Amino acid sequence: MCNPAISFKLRLSTFIVFCCLANIVAAENKTVLGKKPVENQFLDLSIEELMKVEVTSAARHSQKLSEVPSAIFVITQDDIRRSGATSIPEALRMAPGVEVARIGTDKWAISVRGFDGLYSNKLQVLMDGRSVYLPIFSGVLWEQQDTLMEDIERIEVIRGPAASVWGANAVNGVINIITKKAADTQGALLSAGGGSFEHGFVGARYGGMLNEDTPFRVYAKGFTRGQTQALSGENANDQWHSARGGFRFDHNRGIDQFTLQGDYFSNFDGSTLDKNAFNLGTNPLGQMRGRNEGGNVRFRWDRTFSEHSAFMLQAYYDRTQSQLLPVGKFDAESFDIDMQYRFPLADRHKVTVGANYRLYHNKVFDTSLLALTPREQTNHLGATFIRDDITLIPDRLMFTVGSRFEHNDFSGWEIQPSARLMWTPNNENSLWMAVSRAVRTPSRAENDAIINITPQVQNAFGSSLAKLPITALLNGSHSYNSEKLIAYELGYRHQFSPQASIDLAGFVNDYSQMRDSTPGAFSFNPLIPGQILFPLTINNQGSALTYGFETSVDWKPRDNWRLQGNYSFIHIDFFSNNLLTKSDPSGGGAEKTAPQHQVSVRSNYDFSEKLQLNLWLRYRSGIGFYNIPGYVTMDAKLAYRPVKNIELFVVGQNLFSQHHREFVSEFIPFVPVTIPRGVYAGAQWRFW
Repeated sequence: MCNPAISFKLRLSTFIVFCCLANIVAAENKTVLGKKPVENQFLDLSIEELMKVEVTSAARHSQKLSEVPSAIFVITQDDIRRSGATSIPEALRMAPGVEVARIGTDKWAISVRGFDGLYSNKLQVLMDGRSVYLPIFSGVLWEQQDTLMEDIERIEVIRGPAASVWGANAVNGVINIITKKAADTQGALLSAGGGSFEHGFVGARYGGMLNEDTPFRVYAKGFTRGQTQALSGENANDQWHSARGGFRFDHNRGIDQFTLQGDYFSNFDGSTLDKNAFNLGTNPLGQMRGRNEGGNVRFRWDRTFSEHSAFMLQAYYDRTQSQLLPVGKFDAESFDIDMQYRFPLADRHKVTVGANYRLYHNKVFDTSLLALTPREQTNHLGATFIRDDITLIPDRLMFTVGSRFEHNDFSGWEIQPSARLMWTPNNENSLWMAVSRAVRTPSRAENDAIINITPQVQNAFGSSLAKLPITALLNGSHSYNSEKLIAYELGYRHQFSPQASIDLAGFVNDYSQMRDSTPGAFSFNPLIPGQILFPLTINNQGSALTYGFETSVDWKPRDNWRLQGNYSFIHIDFFSNNLLTKSDPSGGGAEKTAPQHQVSVRSNYDFSEKLQLNLWLRYRSGIGFYNIPGYVTMDAKLAYRPVKNIELFVVGQNLFSQHHREFVSEFIPFVPVTIPRGVYAGAQWRFW
């Protein structure tokens, strides 16, 4: 196999050649370069103007990107459109420090700064400010998080803890997917297409006005995606069919703005279990099909008193049902109400206070893999927070301090403070540093479950144990407490010119009371003659130290050409006295589940107002825990607008190889798969 580093250099050369050819072709089309592409606002902006784009996730109110004392990256709608990404997880690959790996057609492992897994438990994910993090398993079901991709305004990605404003589980980062206002989606839109892996997709949206103060939109989308391939060469039976629809109403009345928004989805998906791992009562091939569906409704009220004073109240209700037998089946519903008030105090203080209450009810049905006692449970969370942005030197030195005080049913009271300092000596440079505390609260499964982890233990001990009739069971514990983090961060931003900038961020994360396990005594299963039971019990005896850095560069060598690159590095050390800890990929095994190096280079080039070529080169180093080698790949999108309101496009994904491996599920023994090369074409129509 070719050395990944050499392979990356060869493919980087290929990428540069593509870019140079684009520049040559553009030189032959000088007569049309004076015109700007339709709906291409971000390529029209200079890098200096892009740094002034406002974000809301770091402080829960608008700030200029260049003034945020956190490692933050914004994925714009233009970035999403040019990338050819057909899902939110695919779009997240653009952000530095974010580790995105596909486990199957509908399953991803997504994390920030390590601890990857199907259930990445240290990452808070928001859709328009509402949390989609599941307390049952401590993670996010990404196949349920979707919307019309054209309706996403931006995705804000915070790397590092943000628990002082967003609460527990915002440990390593926060991802906030923000959709457009109804006023920005007026008229009709229709998109459709298909290809080799993206078998077919269609999306439609209509925006109008109930009256001059009340814009609205409704949308619907559906798609079918093909199967991945198991390492044996057989199909993984994970083709995915999805349908989704929703609405949004915005109403403006003086200083008040009201929003009512809702969505409903239905997914049909599947997978194949490793039939050699243990007997789950599946068919001989281990294949299964499942369904998950649900909906949500969100209401928000904003009252703006002045530029520095505002009130917000948001409430939402969400209900989902998920079934993938014999792996799992559960019903869940949640209600959340969130409020905050921002106001100035004296001349140098900008204070934000808020409170939050969340009710989460779930019912889990026992399977051969997972059993919870009690089967049905309702959990409550209450919190309040305060944040103060203090101006020490106007326009030069800002100090931010705050904390969140939270009570949950699993670990009781949690206090999560943060202190941040931002120094801006001039308009071209800014330096920030931060110290933060965050916690990851236990999940229901870690408190109440018995989980069959035989495959993980077999992997830890090799094939010799796999031949023995042993079943390893991980038992939850009510004495299991929260995992703790003290994070130290340092960042620097520099504006070389209106056309070039760099962003650097480094971190050291000190984790304590990490998930570990205590082995019990072997015993014979009284229900199955000859079978040996090996119990393990969850505890908090692990600890970890991680460090790393991320850098991103933005450069516009020409008005019609933008280059973006980023690099991420991470090192993880996990400390435990238990040898079996290394069999937990989201615990002790995390040392070898995060890619140590990641590189992304994107080129967005406009030949004219009608023709665009977008290239995206990526490198990801190997995953030692699963013996997955590093890989290099490239996506490409060619878009053509014959008239103003019609776009035709062709997209190639994972172009450098027929297929490659990315990741493996940790607790559920899905067969490892390879991700295929894909090509699809489509068209989009807009009507005003």
